[in-house]
Amino acid sequence: MKFSAELIDSDYRITAWEPGAVRVGEVWHREPLLLMAERFAEPWPVAGFEALAAADLAPLAAHGAEVVLLGTGERHRFPDPALLRPLVEAGVGHEVMSTPAACRTYNILLAEGRRVLAALLV
Repeated sequence: MKFSAELIDSDYRITAWEPGAVRVGEVWHREPLLLMAERFAEPWPVAGFEALAAADLAPLAAHGAEVVLLGTGERHRFPDPALLRPLVEAGVGHEVMSTPAACRTYNILLAEGRRVLAALLV
């Protein structure tokens, strides 16, 4: 799914998604990744949704984001609420959705100038 052109001033705009991959700018990522507007597009060392642990989400609270978007893959899946406890305790807003929805939401929040962190399982 190619995303429409947006007026987003960031090298880290999501430009496309397909099953198993997310394109950031012109670079395809085929592994879980973390993404913010001006800071990084880096691999996120998690083995997948079933393997997620609170320890995987705890470091996300330290990135200074207003909201963390957790993309759970091709379909929306609900993690155990205990996994989100580190974000709740840090006062960081979070939303859980499918990865395609997280990609679209990330771009919208990015265009609004929001400090958003996308944690995407591809």
